[in-house]
Amino acid sequence: MTIRLAKAAAAVLLSTVALAACGAVGDDQAAAGPTRTIKHAMGETKVPESPKRVVVLDTDKLDTMASLGLTPVGAAQAAENQAWPKYLGSALDATKPVGTLQAPNLEAITALKPDLILGTKFRQEQFYDKLNQIAPTVFTEKVGITWKENLLLDADALGRKAQAEKLLADYRTRARSLGGSDAVEVSIVRFMPTQIRMYGPESFSGIVVGDAGFGRPEPQRLADAQDKRFGELSQENLSQADGDVLFYSAYGDQAAQSQAAVTGGPLWKNLPAVKDDRAHGVDDETWMLGIGVTAAGKILDDLEKFAKP
Repeated sequence: MTIRLAKAAAAVLLSTVALAACGAVGDDQAAAGPTRTIKHAMGETKVPESPKRVVVLDTDKLDTMASLGLTPVGAAQAAENQAWPKYLGSALDATKPVGTLQAPNLEAITALKPDLILGTKFRQEQFYDKLNQIAPTVFTEKVGITWKENLLLDADALGRKAQAEKLLADYRTRARSLGGSDAVEVSIVRFMPTQIRMYGPESFSGIVVGDAGFGRPEPQRLADAQDKRFGELSQENLSQADGDVLFYSAYGDQAAQSQAAVTGGPLWKNLPAVKDDRAHGVDDETWMLGIGVTAAGKILDDLEKFAKP
């Protein structure tokens, strides 16, 4: 009797194990679902055909997802601006913070159980292997200068490339419609916590200004610089901040204090653009941090209001 019971128990156990094994394979296949292969800065990655739980690690990807009508489950934040961009409205109300752009919180990301992570080699290359163990991870190469290419790559990973192409085409049409002229030189200045920068033709905002047809002051063309994103300004060369129209912003509270000190001083007040009331404080989130098609549209709004011939 004991032997019979033992054999019966063994049969049941084997049957249970077999069923469990079959069930595990089925669950894995269901969880994986159909995939697509995306080529990106770190190689090739198979991503879900329609990702549902996306974590993003740079501000341009926040803009991209909101522009496409999507909401990331988690996102990294800029170190000096620990809040979601106001210009994106309520699109990110349900998004959880997962560290900063330079130091994403891997535990927080894991806890969100993402099925896709979007980041950038420029900022997060050292974290790529660990991120890719959490979920399929797609990285763009650079930030700013390639914002249009980044939009299309991220949208492709999200399964929304055609929608992104339409958004980009609409942006280009509107930029051309502003009728900007090279004769109108637009200056772009940003106050940082420890320095002042002038932004060149290969920065995000500089590209948008160029797309709208406006010129740039000679010093801000950065003709002799290898990096044409930005150059540093000091009190001694503050005259290089001048232009036919001057737009300026501040990155964080400490930078805002620096901005108040400089713009309250005589060197700033004696700039022709300032004296002629052609200097305008603008939103740093759109001009500098947004780096996406919705932020670009906000820059065009400012150009239309203050710089259009």
